[in-house]
Amino acid sequence: MSQSETEANADLAHLSEEIAETTANTLAAIGVRIRELRQARGLTLQELADVSGLSASMLSLVERGRASPSIGSLIVIASALGVTMSDLLVSGSLAEEKIVVRASEARVVETAQHVVRRLMREDRSRGVSVAVNEYAPHTGSAEHPITHDGFEYGFVLQGELTVEVDGIKHVLRQGDLIAYSSRRKHKLWNHGKTKVRTLWFNLDRD
Repeated sequence: MSQSETEANADLAHLSEEIAETTANTLAAIGVRIRELRQARGLTLQELADVSGLSASMLSLVERGRASPSIGSLIVIASALGVTMSDLLVSGSLAEEKIVVRASEARVVETAQHVVRRLMREDRSRGVSVAVNEYAPHTGSAEHPITHDGFEYGFVLQGELTVEVDGIKHVLRQGDLIAYSSRRKHKLWNHGKTKVRTLWFNLDRD
């Protein structure tokens, strides 16, 4: 094999590696976006599966970037989440390059349980999202404990929040922090009469 052929093969191998890396990063970003939208709406994987007609195991693989969904599947998932397919493909590269996120720039969503979630940072390359959550009295993450992939760190900024993990209730007050695997059954609820504000970190793996 000539030197030129050797160099050409090396270039092709390098290009293949770059394409594979780009594809993996894109799948991971789509998965993170789907999980973020699902959790913002207070849906479990099974509930999204029921609405979309796709299996919960397949959705789990997509959210973790382990499966490549078809265009048809993305359209179905987007429809079930109440967004367009293009919303699932929004690139986070520009946001991830910024080192400062202003309060006015945070994306604000209200979950199905009426929790106001201000997403301050979504670092897809590192698999972490940071949000300030506001719980009005008698609102919370879900009616019943849920599980999903990942790990969570929660810090109470204001008020008193009850976090139930594997059936055990932990009452957190201002300045308290909790950390647990999201695979454990958990539920967050404000049983008080005043608003609760928290700073929440969600990791896509435990």
